Amino acid sequence: MKKILVATEKPFAPVAVEGIKNVFDKAGYEVMMLEKYTDKADLLKAVETADGMIIRSDQASAEVIEAAANLRIIVRAGAGYDNIDLDACTAKKVVAMNTPGQNSNAVAELAFAMMLYNIRNGFNGTSGSELRGKTIGIHAYGNVGKYVATIAKGFGMIVHAFDPFVKKEDIEKDGVNAVDSVEELYKKCQYISLHIPANEKTKKSIDYKLLSSMPKGATLVNTARKEVICEDSLLKVFEERTDFNYLSDLVPDCKDIVKEKFAGRYIFPAKKMGAQTSEANINAGIAAAEQIVAFFEKGDNTFQVNR
Repeated sequence: MKKILVATEKPFAPVAVEGIKNVFDKAGYEVMMLEKYTDKADLLKAVETADGMIIRSDQASAEVIEAAANLRIIVRAGAGYDNIDLDACTAKKVVAMNTPGQNSNAVAELAFAMMLYNIRNGFNGTSGSELRGKTIGIHAYGNVGKYVATIAKGFGMIVHAFDPFVKKEDIEKDGVNAVDSVEELYKKCQYISLHIPANEKTKKSIDYKLLSSMPKGATLVNTARKEVICEDSLLKVFEERTDFNYLSDLVPDCKDIVKEKFAGRYIFPAKKMGAQTSEANINAGIAAAEQIVAFFEKGDNTFQVNR
C-alpha cells in the first residue's frame, strides 16, 4: 500500500482534507496527516516512510528529501515551487510537481481586494478614488495574469501586459494590450500586478529604474514572491515619491521601516493570503492528490517541474 504524507504547517481547509482523503481512499492509499507542525524534526520523521508527499508553503529542502527513503513524488499544492529543492529531487529520482492554475482566481481577487482597500483610503470615511479608467500592467501573463486581466476589464481599467514567453497575439486576443518590454509596461501603467516567479534571473529585478519610471499614482501589487523586489530600491522610491504605494501579501524584510515612515501607503497582511480561500484549498489539494494517483497508476508526469 502506498503511503502519502500531507505535510502542511498551514493546513488545508477541512473540506479540502476530506476531498484529498477521498481521492487516496479510492486508490487504496494510506494517508498520513502532519498539520500545524512547528519543528522540522517532525517533518523529517513523518516523511521517512512516505511514497508521496503533498505540501503547501512547507520547505521540501535537501534534508527533507534525503530523509525520505521511499519518496518518489512530491507535489506542491499551488503554482510556485521555489520551496522545493529541485536538484535534490532530481538526484534522488523524485518527481516534483506543482498544481498550476488551481489558486489563480483566489490570487487575482486578492490583488483587487488590496487595490480597492488602498484606493479608498482603508475605508476610513475620507474621499478616495476609483479603479475605472486607471491603467494596469500585468507583469507575466500566466494563469493568474489572465484572471487579473478579466477582472480589470470588468472594472473598466485599461489593461496592458508583458510576458516574453507568451505570444503577443495570444495576449491581444483576450482584449489586452501587449507591450514590447518590461520597461514600457512600467512607464505606461499606474498599477502593476506582479506575477513572475523567483529565480536567478528575477530576484531583485524589480528595481529603482522600473519603479521610479511609473506614472503618477504608482501602485505596485505583489502577490508573487518577495525575493523579486529590490528592497533598497523600494525604500528609495517610497522616500522620493509620496504618490507611490506597495501592496503585497508577502511581508518584506524592510517592513519595520515601511510601517514607521510610510503609513497609509502599503498593505501587508499577517501572512500570505493568495491561496487562502476554501475554493483554492479544495482545487489545489484535490488536484495534488489526483496527480499523485495518476503518477503511480499511469506514469503521468504532466506537471513535473524537475528533470
